[in-house]
Amino acid sequence: MKILAVDTTTGSGSAAIVEDDRVLAEIGVDSFGTHSTRLPAAIEALFGALPGTIRDMDGFAVTPGPGSFTGIRIGLSTIQAFAFASGKPIAPVSSLRAMAWKLRGDGVPLVCPLHDAKRSEIYAALFSFENGRMNILVPEGAYPPDRFLALLPKSRKILFFGGGFRVIEPILSTRWKDRALRSSRTPFIAAEVGLLGAGIIAEGRGIAPDALEPLYLRRSQAEEVR
Repeated sequence: MKILAVDTTTGSGSAAIVEDDRVLAEIGVDSFGTHSTRLPAAIEALFGALPGTIRDMDGFAVTPGPGSFTGIRIGLSTIQAFAFASGKPIAPVSSLRAMAWKLRGDGVPLVCPLHDAKRSEIYAALFSFENGRMNILVPEGAYPPDRFLALLPKSRKILFFGGGFRVIEPILSTRWKDRALRSSRTPFIAAEVGLLGAGIIAEGRGIAPDALEPLYLRRSQAEEVR
């Protein structure tokens, strides 16, 4: 099963093609330039490097959020267009879940992916790995840093990953000391989105393009003003 996957939830956008449990290719660019120009170029480069076309994909995977509202809309509209044209299903994969999956082999049972949500908040969750399974311990949400950290275990080491680390780093450096570990992994997660998405589609849980919705976790600033 071949899947085209994209992530546009942060400035570190990426696109990948996976086949079953193998990553065939991934392209990532860490820049706050617009995804509307970078994403089509990345997808074109993927198909230029591999045999086949969009029509050869068995489905698509995309991160509906959380993350940048503008970035999310670009990723969703791109994948929706492909799915409408091909009639193939879509697997929505949370960006936080994909980030956690990227850390599955790093040897730390507790992992915390987090985005900078602006306005002194983070998008975050806490996951654990046990016997190859990923479990969620603290649900995904938009949290003030102090409130989120109060939900975490007090006596276990946790591996943090993502752009939101800089928001909580001042608190961690004074209160957590050696219990807080920071991952040095690259920020690109399209490959993980594809791997998780392939499983969703293989289980028959893919959705139609008109059922795809963003995962914002909170209202945009413009909506709150209205």
